[in-house]
Amino acid sequence: MSARLASLLPAALLSAVACAAPAAGASEALSVCFNYGCLTQAEVRFSDAQLEELGRMLRRARTPAEEREAIGEAVGHMLAWAGQQSPIGADRGGNYKDDAVYGKMDCIDHATTTTRLLRLLQRRGPLRFHRVLEPALRLRFVLFPHYSALIEELPEGGAERDKEDKEDEADGATPARFVVDSWFFDNGRPAAVMPLDAWLDGESPDDGG
Repeated sequence: MSARLASLLPAALLSAVACAAPAAGASEALSVCFNYGCLTQAEVRFSDAQLEELGRMLRRARTPAEEREAIGEAVGHMLAWAGQQSPIGADRGGNYKDDAVYGKMDCIDHATTTTRLLRLLQRRGPLRFHRVLEPALRLRFVLFPHYSALIEELPEGGAERDKEDKEDEADGATPARFVVDSWFFDNGRPAAVMPLDAWLDGESPDDGG
């Protein structure tokens, strides 16, 4: 808009034109699952300031291992913020300490919610060394299935190599994969990030993993 045209417009109209522009730093919303099996869902919202804080944390990572550590921390922060807006703030690690609590989360709730959180981060760009996959399932015993969010390490070169990495998979190469499991801990604690194979073998953070 030219200065001359702007001088001819009423102040109220100028204000309306300015407000019509998209707001920078809009918040992001998603649904979190709870009460076991994603029986109940609630919408929570993350401010741009919160997401920028997580972005800075993730961008400080210089290696895939450092990014995995930051991912665990980021998921903990996001679940804590979500717990301030929804009943999941009452969630405790495992399935027994909060058995009768409204807002409790089982592994399905955690795997689904954590995958949504990671996809939000991926969509905004902070993940440079990993991509988000569908949740993983382990079956140590038929009666005890366990789910977790899952990420895959990108080859050297990061996101730009994503297409080539998929072609490598078709040729039989297996990229390194890691679970991001927030089920083990109380709400707001960093998620456990561990190699998929170790997790499938039954390893847990209590085992030193």
